[in-house]
Amino acid sequence: MSTISSDRLLHDARGGDAVALGRLLEQYQRYLMLLAGLQIGQHLRGKVDPADVVQETFLEAHRNFGRFAGENEAQFVGWLRQILAANLANVQRRYLGTHARDVRLERQIADSLDRSSMMLEGALVAQQSSPSQQAARREQAVLLADALAELPPDYREVIILRHLEGLTFPQAAERMGRSVDSVEKLWLRGVTRLRRAFGEGA
Repeated sequence: MSTISSDRLLHDARGGDAVALGRLLEQYQRYLMLLAGLQIGQHLRGKVDPADVVQETFLEAHRNFGRFAGENEAQFVGWLRQILAANLANVQRRYLGTHARDVRLERQIADSLDRSSMMLEGALVAQQSSPSQQAARREQAVLLADALAELPPDYREVIILRHLEGLTFPQAAERMGRSVDSVEKLWLRGVTRLRRAFGEGA
């Protein structure tokens, strides 16, 4: 997904093109699914399907698109993360047995989503210092989420555990029910595939 095509879809959607809005939202499905899955975590896994939370986020974004005041992809992605944060807060309240809206919880979740997105962006791509270069690759996290979704499940899982959940290889091995050696090999293969996808060689 290129920034040009996203910005074009955003422009058309703002002009009232409902098909463009649908296609625009579709481009962020894997990204939001990854963030939702990370936020739901171990304690709610099995009770909450990230796909349901993302679907609700898309419905709200579609319904309230007229309120979006941003002008580019980065602002649009930030807006989607805010909606996702509110929906995740609703899910947590439901399962924790509280019903009143908690703005602090929403803010904490929004901050956590922002951190996850930045970790995703920085996980495998070399840092660049120039502000213009950073702006040009600002939504690298979205592209990485798409690339991760194309990996075999074991490769994807170990990269998420290592780079996004911050687990050590022994911790990741325990979570995956594998030996440390096999997890290290899976990680290396997964990272190699991702770097190839981004033209960085093996």
